[in-house]
Amino acid sequence: MAGERRGKCVNIGNCSLADKREIIEVKPGADFVCTECGKGLIVAREAGGDGIPKWAIAAGLAVLLLVAGWFAWGALSGDKTSDTTQVAKGEVPPPPATEAEPLLRLGGSNTIGDKLAPALAEAWLKSRGCASVERQTPGNDEIVLSCEADGKPQIVTVSAHGTKTGFSGLKSGSYDIAMASDKIDGSQKSDLAALNPREHVIALDGIAVIVNPGSRVAQLTIDQVAGLFSGAITDWSQVGGAPGAVQVYARDDNSGTWKYFKTAILDNAGTTLVGNAKRFEKGSELADGVVSDPNGIGFVGLTSAGAARAVALAPAGAVALFPTRFTVGREDYALSRRMYLYTAATPAKPDVTRFLSFIASPEGQAVAEKQGFVPRTIEGEKVEQAPDVAPPGYAALTRGAMRLSTNFRFETGSADLDTKALSESDYVERFLTDNRFDPSRLMLFGFTDNKGGDGINCPLSRQRAATVAATLRSRGLQPRTVEGFCSALPVADNSSADGQARNRRVEVWIGR
Repeated sequence: MAGERRGKCVNIGNCSLADKREIIEVKPGADFVCTECGKGLIVAREAGGDGIPKWAIAAGLAVLLLVAGWFAWGALSGDKTSDTTQVAKGEVPPPPATEAEPLLRLGGSNTIGDKLAPALAEAWLKSRGCASVERQTPGNDEIVLSCEADGKPQIVTVSAHGTKTGFSGLKSGSYDIAMASDKIDGSQKSDLAALNPREHVIALDGIAVIVNPGSRVAQLTIDQVAGLFSGAITDWSQVGGAPGAVQVYARDDNSGTWKYFKTAILDNAGTTLVGNAKRFEKGSELADGVVSDPNGIGFVGLTSAGAARAVALAPAGAVALFPTRFTVGREDYALSRRMYLYTAATPAKPDVTRFLSFIASPEGQAVAEKQGFVPRTIEGEKVEQAPDVAPPGYAALTRGAMRLSTNFRFETGSADLDTKALSESDYVERFLTDNRFDPSRLMLFGFTDNKGGDGINCPLSRQRAATVAATLRSRGLQPRTVEGFCSALPVADNSSADGQARNRRVEVWIGR
């Protein structure tokens, strides 16, 4: 019948039509799913046509074998979980086997693998000459992207089963790139010692704490946020709002956003989520609930706030900050985090390096921004007046100046720049070039945490600024001002290791 579509089911092991590789005819207007099991189909070309392109054959085999391997692995290892609960023992499901070797195999974090990694891979494939890219999803958190360029099949696979599986797969050779929403820890790094793993920060993410638009609460301390979400604070009048019983809205347990919020707020406070919290799978639905509830409070990714109002967050002893591209990009905002990729120091495939270069490009960062992440590309924000608590020298230098949306930070317990900072000079140089700013207007201001007195911290803050200045000078950029301001203007709580790390920074400004 004209208009009918023909497909094959890939639910091997659970569907007889898939096991028999039968062609399934789907009537016009009907869902393109298997008539037996209801799973999505892959397209089957008509007999007598031009034939199935090599990339489609390879992609189909990738999907079929991925599904077969997935069910076999599942039978041995039990159900997989998302980032929220790692796969038992960090075991890795078999990667897709294909007629054509995949250009790249990415595995790990659900936070990255859900949308960001597939979007980056698709854009990269198109940059290689693919007119269109087909996506197939043979199982939960499994994506095969395929196309053809210069007559050759181009395939990228993305397996998002949790950060821990990314590291395990990188070690075993199952993955070329590990995706991680948490920084690699010491034991994981030791486990990958043979690969001498390299860290790549591809974007940043921020979580907004939101309230009803009519709420008069404009800012909260981190302790107050923990109290509200744990049930220790039950009425808005306890935090300066109008009287009313607090209603908590939270993401569900399968959410990477929930995992990060739980770790950063509730776990750090030694508490748990209040029992009557309303849970949501999607951030947009959670935000809608808060908008319709005068007493509601919740948390969402930056792009999901909708009509709800984000509040400023104030860590102990630090200035309250709203979540914006600038505060998240500078990692000053309390609930900002990095998105990581990890590779071998010397990748076996040249395409790994090409893919990473694409991600770092303006085109790649535009994809990250479109997916709701804060890109690493830099913007400027004019500052009319420094905070009242700022040192006089800092206030005078920054009045009417432009602050850039980045900070240089350092490895824990070290004077060495961290991995993000090592590549930050590229973005600073690009910003100056694109906006035609004179590099001699650059100003660098160093800061420390509050451990030790001014006798230690003041010279150290100047040393940090000098380290960044030397890095920029190696690229032909000559800052005109390089100053240190000791432990002034903390952006985070100095009582925690994470807070101390955020406070050890060098700010970048463009002078008047």
